[in-house]
Amino acid sequence: MTIDHDGLSFDVRLSGPARGPVAVLLHGFPVDSRCWDDVIPRLHESGMRTVTIDQRGYSPGARPEGVDAYTLDKLTGDVLAILGHLNIAYSMVVGHDWGGIVAWHLAANNPGRFTSLVAISTGHPSAMRDALAGSDDQRERSSYIKWFVAPDAEDTIAADGGARLRASGVTDAELAPLLEPGALTGPLNWYRANFTGDIATKLACPPVEIPTTMVWSDADSALGRDQAELSGRYAYGDYRFSVVTGVDHWVPQNAPAAVASEIALRSSLF
Repeated sequence: MTIDHDGLSFDVRLSGPARGPVAVLLHGFPVDSRCWDDVIPRLHESGMRTVTIDQRGYSPGARPEGVDAYTLDKLTGDVLAILGHLNIAYSMVVGHDWGGIVAWHLAANNPGRFTSLVAISTGHPSAMRDALAGSDDQRERSSYIKWFVAPDAEDTIAADGGARLRASGVTDAELAPLLEPGALTGPLNWYRANFTGDIATKLACPPVEIPTTMVWSDADSALGRDQAELSGRYAYGDYRFSVVTGVDHWVPQNAPAAVASEIALRSSLF
């Protein structure tokens, strides 16, 4: 289905048992909501209902011009508006990569709307700040952001058929939509809007007081263990830290059973 909000048209999927608890699943860069395709059937089998959104910059009808259209308040506002359109008053929020940053902010700032949080790969923004300040490891892992925010990033990423992203583990099928004319700018504007200028203020996030699970994979080249483990400092409710072994950054695609199990477990606990 498509849902209109803020003059944009978002591609949204609502599926699963009609009376099950709801989980909204938020993708990251550079993939769209299809990254959850192997997770969703497992959640449905456990009795859960799912909402997936091709977020701002990814839905063909939701690609506004200008970097300022991709600030975190816009990204979180999209999710809240879509859930409101679907008449979903309460849900679990799950996010991977950039979707994890959005999920942390949603959970921290709207504790009455979300029953629990599962963050995958991406730790609490304050934990990321601590990890960047504490050692060279996360600074080195995050160095790719410098070329993501560059004015010519679209050309760099698209070069040789997206060879750099393919080398990181992104599949040809996931790359194909990004390599269409104009498709890369919106996703890259997430970085330009939020990882330039006063980054600390832009990403600032309160502690999360709802039940939270942090899932991290030990072969992730972009997001280290420190930022994942330190997230516990900023989760004031029931907190679980789960490590998926031998899996790279693309956890929903490459460890869907483990991801589904963690989501279902968190749903059943609260």
